Amino acid sequence: MRHHVDRVLCAVITATLMLTVRNAPAQQACESLQSIKIPNVTITKVTAGMPGYELPAQSGLLGQSPARQIPVPFCRIEAFSAPSADSHIGIEVWLPIATNWNGNFLAAGNPGFIGSLSSGGLAAIMQQGYVAAGTDTGHVDDGFQWAIGHPEKWADWGYRAVHEMVVVTKTLADRYYGRPIRYSYWNSCHNGGNQGLNEAQRYPDDFNGIVVGDPALHISHLQSGSLYLSWVALKDGVDGAGYLPPAKVEVLHQAALAACDANDGLKDGLIEDPLSCRFDPATTQCKAGDAPTCLTQGQVDTAKKIYAGAKFRDGASIYAGFEPGSEVTWNFMIEKQPFSVNLNYFKGMVFQDPDWDFRTFDVDRDTRLAIERTGQYVDANNPDLRPFKQAGGKIILIASWASMALQPRQVVQYYQNIEQVMGGADKTRDFARLFAVPGARGCPGFVRNTEDFKAFDAMVRWVEQGEAPERIVFAHRQAASGSTSMAAQGAVTRTRPACAWPNVANYQGTGDVNDAVNFDCVAPKR
Repeated sequence: MRHHVDRVLCAVITATLMLTVRNAPAQQACESLQSIKIPNVTITKVTAGMPGYELPAQSGLLGQSPARQIPVPFCRIEAFSAPSADSHIGIEVWLPIATNWNGNFLAAGNPGFIGSLSSGGLAAIMQQGYVAAGTDTGHVDDGFQWAIGHPEKWADWGYRAVHEMVVVTKTLADRYYGRPIRYSYWNSCHNGGNQGLNEAQRYPDDFNGIVVGDPALHISHLQSGSLYLSWVALKDGVDGAGYLPPAKVEVLHQAALAACDANDGLKDGLIEDPLSCRFDPATTQCKAGDAPTCLTQGQVDTAKKIYAGAKFRDGASIYAGFEPGSEVTWNFMIEKQPFSVNLNYFKGMVFQDPDWDFRTFDVDRDTRLAIERTGQYVDANNPDLRPFKQAGGKIILIASWASMALQPRQVVQYYQNIEQVMGGADKTRDFARLFAVPGARGCPGFVRNTEDFKAFDAMVRWVEQGEAPERIVFAHRQAASGSTSMAAQGAVTRTRPACAWPNVANYQGTGDVNDAVNFDCVAPKR
């Protein structure tokens, strides 16, 4: 009887093992992916890499130097897509071998008008176990020449390239692993944030989780609104009456802190909630003439315009301005010359004139022209995310209150528009959350110090475990004097929670004020 039972158990185990093996998808040979047919796509190269593979040095903003060795096996696919006759969208996909794959896909975004792929960055994502992919957005020039006379390339940069990359990636991964990707993620900032918003708005099935850091939101309005801030300060040159030199910007900053720093009960050099700040730059005006400790009438007028943001001639808002407490980061845009991305947009797309002079800028006229000529290709400002929610998607938006290049209040207003469309805060918070980060200069957790703000980790827990984030801790670092870098490289000086909108951080009353553990998230007093 015992031998009979043993034989039965053995047969059951053998059958189970055979069934498991039969049902386990077999990884295909990397080289076999060369023959896959995808509409509009040409696969140019497939590389099966073994540990120790040397990835050559790569020049450019997204490049790497020196060459690096890849410590794990992989399959790298290089391709291009041509959804229009004037399109040539470069795409790279990096596939970890099946035993190293976590089942998920993490895409890489592109800053500004950068037309390049970061192969080293994609390799690093792949080494974490993800399928990794990126695109050059359809051009290989980070200036503006690529855009002149090529509106289809504007669309590729604006929204098509990322979607084409997603289609290619999912097709290749499905064929390589014999099963589909489990969860697809987007995690990027600035223009990469704008790319993420385009995905949520236009292609709601592409990603399960999207992290949007300080997005370049509503391009036709943003570029006008940002250039306006530079124009009001620089239109008459550094000797003009409205020019704000760095020393005067510091005077303005200290005055803003004096007015609003203590609004949250702590005087710590940080305005926790700029929306509650009532600061009038006129309080800094010199009683007569000029002096190092005060602003002239022209400088006060410039400051007021930077806080107020760009407006049409009838007073309607074009784009938000910068916030009280962010003044020291203004130098990036107003000290010497406008932000190059703003100039490239107008030279390459709006006027298509390499010699266009920003001093001729008329904010009402040229914003309307920008909307007319480029809006359909580049804008992502639709607050109706119901299709994305219905697809099961989750999105985290980040707004840095001290942003040095993108106005945070516009992101807040966009989130409030989402709430209106969705039918209120509760029907929004179950799939979309906003985190406004006091003291952050832009892209917290994206640039260099990736452990300083773990929004992506929070997204993964939300998508995969159903744990919606209520707070994400931001580590503040010491910045070098006069630094205009988004990510400070000094030691961590404090940690503070960024709270899910509309809540703000509030000190509990005891414990170290520089430790996030001693803060709660509470409703704001606005």
